Amino acid sequence: MGMVGRRFSLLLLVVVATLQLSFAAVYKVGDSAGWTTIGNVDYKKWASSKTFHVGDIILFQYNAQFHNVMHVTHAAYQACNATNPLQTFTTGNDSYTVSTHGHHYFLCGVPGHCLAGQKVDINVPGESALLAPTPQATPSPVASASSSTPPTAIPSPSPSDSPPSNALMGLLCKLGFAMSVFVVFVSTYA
Repeated sequence: MGMVGRRFSLLLLVVVATLQLSFAAVYKVGDSAGWTTIGNVDYKKWASSKTFHVGDIILFQYNAQFHNVMHVTHAAYQACNATNPLQTFTTGNDSYTVSTHGHHYFLCGVPGHCLAGQKVDINVPGESALLAPTPQATPSPVASASSSTPPTAIPSPSPSDSPPSNALMGLLCKLGFAMSVFVVFVSTYA
């Protein structure tokens, strides 16, 4: 491989690495309220309003004198059982980088806090779920007498329900930069 080929390979590697990093977003659990039992923060509602991706950073900010964060199994999450966590965070400014698709369960291990609602399920849909079309209900021409449950429509969220993603904006900026570098490289060595 010649010098131009090596430089092209290196440039391509840098562009791909830049694009991979641009997908990450940082989410502060509970937004301005943070990780707390004060104010009746609805962490289920908070999480359901986000679209999480592999690489995203989940930030837990809280008063370490009164709270902690425990990454737990689904069974422990449902039972508010903090006796055998997968990970424990105690600094008051903890981050968790999502590395896999699926559910990531967290709760506060201080007695009574999880039962009071201080727990969150970070659900990261798989690639197929992100690319799959939104299911649409099809009306049945004749209701079947043997059908025990009527068909129900699954509403799809309107685009106005979710703000533009910071990760997407970052991706577009980096993609533009990468394309500019590529054009300069090609025009210099072509």
